[in-house]
Amino acid sequence: MAPSHVLKCCQKVLAWVPVVFIALVVAWSYYAYVVELCVFTISSTAEKVVYLVVFHLSFVMFVWSYWKTIFTSPASPSNEFCLSKADKEQYEKEERPESQQEILRRAAKDLPIYTTTASRAIRYCDRCQLIKPDRCHHCSACDICVLKMDHHCPWVNNCVGFSNYKFFLLFLMYSLLYCLFVAATVLQYFIKFWTNELPDTHAKFHVLFLFFVAAMFFISILSLFSYHCWLVGKNRSTIETFRAPTFRNGPDKNGFSLGCGKNLREVFGDEKKYWLLPIFTSLGDGCNFPTRLVIMDPEQLTVSSQNEPAKSSGASQPFPPRPLSESQNRLLASDGQWVESGPEEENVKSGTKKHIIVSLES
Repeated sequence: MAPSHVLKCCQKVLAWVPVVFIALVVAWSYYAYVVELCVFTISSTAEKVVYLVVFHLSFVMFVWSYWKTIFTSPASPSNEFCLSKADKEQYEKEERPESQQEILRRAAKDLPIYTTTASRAIRYCDRCQLIKPDRCHHCSACDICVLKMDHHCPWVNNCVGFSNYKFFLLFLMYSLLYCLFVAATVLQYFIKFWTNELPDTHAKFHVLFLFFVAAMFFISILSLFSYHCWLVGKNRSTIETFRAPTFRNGPDKNGFSLGCGKNLREVFGDEKKYWLLPIFTSLGDGCNFPTRLVIMDPEQLTVSSQNEPAKSSGASQPFPPRPLSESQNRLLASDGQWVESGPEEENVKSGTKKHIIVSLES
């Protein structure tokens, strides 16, 4: 028992190494830019003032968003997703998976859940002993179920999910702008030191190395930021990109996409004045998300992942159809309409009955 406890403590300490490394690099970059470049190298007072003002603005926003990403605790499912004491005891006594699923179906009948496992089973976490809400996954590093989990990031030593995804995006954006500004303003002095136009001083090493570090981080962060901008536009998480969520009609990688504008508002909120600030403004509660397929005919036929003939959904459909919740209506109230599904539903075969979807933005 003791060695296991010591090992966990060591793992927790080592998990902070990437964060400490980034903090040291940022602290050195601050010293190199403010002291070595602006104080000792740049001679023009006006240029110093402009550079220092813009630098500190980008630096503050970068550090603020990074701090919020690190120290915002991952959101976990509410108590309504936990099994009652009686259901939990009955679930643990049952040995047959079919009986366990029946218990979970009973417990989940009034929960806002629209996704299942690939085998049409209720998504249940044995570790946390709760029914997983849509887009929720268990993080082995944090050892908790995280709402709308995107990934566990070692550079922030935290899970990126519903509670801090906006902060993570702003952290990437401001670190990108920080590196771009530093590299762009240092470039002319980098060339002057490189060509010996400026005399060799103790600032030379800092200026040369500062440009290389800023350029290197800018290139690496640019690809990551571009990827996450694409994910926001599609309303997908990193996990959902590699494993599409399974709805009643089968896997659908676009199941949560409501159009680029609404997808953006789901992460950043309705008030644009707060979009660029690391303040939580995301819509919803993290347990319930608007979907393209929100209401289905109880008699609808489902399509299996192996393209087998459709069967009556009376037994295979784990959740009864339910209307949109209040949090869902908030996103869809502006221009959401009920229309019959058309050819855009590529996952539904012609043998299935029609269902109702939310019209998407053009």
